[in-house]
Amino acid sequence: MDEFWVFGYGSLMWNPGFAFEERVQARLTGYRRSLCVRSWVHRGTEARPGLVLGLDRGGSCRGIAFRVDPTLWPDTLAYLRERELVTNVYLERSVRLRFDDGRQVTGLTYVVDRAHPQYGGAVTVEEAAQIVAGAVGQSGPNPTYVANTAAHLREMGIRDHWLEGVVAAIAAIGQPDLQAN
Repeated sequence: MDEFWVFGYGSLMWNPGFAFEERVQARLTGYRRSLCVRSWVHRGTEARPGLVLGLDRGGSCRGIAFRVDPTLWPDTLAYLRERELVTNVYLERSVRLRFDDGRQVTGLTYVVDRAHPQYGGAVTVEEAAQIVAGAVGQSGPNPTYVANTAAHLREMGIRDHWLEGVVAAIAAIGQPDLQAN
């Protein structure tokens, strides 16, 4: 029987929104976690976009792989497509994941479409903090999303110093409750 895996690298890690049988830390090579997507729906608006994470080319990314029961796969896939493809800034991809124990599996994930108008490219810590600080979308404040991501990464033993720098810069411009530890 086939196994169905989903790879999360941002809010999906702590808020998958679907039932799963197993949750394992995994590494994806060839992509890196990047605050490179201008959010027009979940964490901002078209008038005041926020920034959310995308998988961008290059490097590697540690995240969470979720194994989904094959009988739940159609519903899980429908849920993920509704959640991740709201504005089609992400491309659905099958990727190879490696677990700490050496196992390798194929998983589904969403990578940023660099040709999409919402692709924000590389920004500095300061630029990211300015964009994120005042943005709010349907899923809530953008600073909360960034701080939660950094906190959950730390809890998993993954340090993302760039993202932690963004959290600290947001705190410095007026939201001290978001300070990264």
